[in-house]
Amino acid sequence: MTQKEEQAPRIAALDPGREKCGLAVLARAGDGAPRVLLQRVIETRALEREVGEALAAFAPSQLVLGNGTTSKEARARLARAFPALSVAVVDEYRTTDLARKEYWRAHPPRGLRRLLPTSMQVPPVPVDDFVAVLLGTRFLAREAHEERGTRL
Repeated sequence: MTQKEEQAPRIAALDPGREKCGLAVLARAGDGAPRVLLQRVIETRALEREVGEALAAFAPSQLVLGNGTTSKEARARLARAFPALSVAVVDEYRTTDLARKEYWRAHPPRGLRRLLPTSMQVPPVPVDDFVAVLLGTRFLAREAHEERGTRL
């Protein structure tokens, strides 16, 4: 990581779920493109510990939270554990479909599976971490548009 990237504003993003969550930390680089600093799937039962470790390691200024199924519960747990943490809620519409596409872009199918369109395949691992990256990217894009005075 360059010195500029170390000083870039950072956000954490969380895709909350019942059993597992996607967690990502992103930094907005000088060119405006987000840089992924952390991307992982965590167990929901370890939410506070995992988010706490990410906060300690990367010091994000804000947490972006998806508005899905268990969003309210996750927000309440995080508010109790980290009362000073600023939380922004982001729409999760179609993020799972987009995350699957991103997964296949990052991990192209091999062998005979490469002959089958990825739209007909299910990733072999959870993609909640890719959803978290998408949520963070949406938030940073919206923030950049607001800074320029345009609407997304």
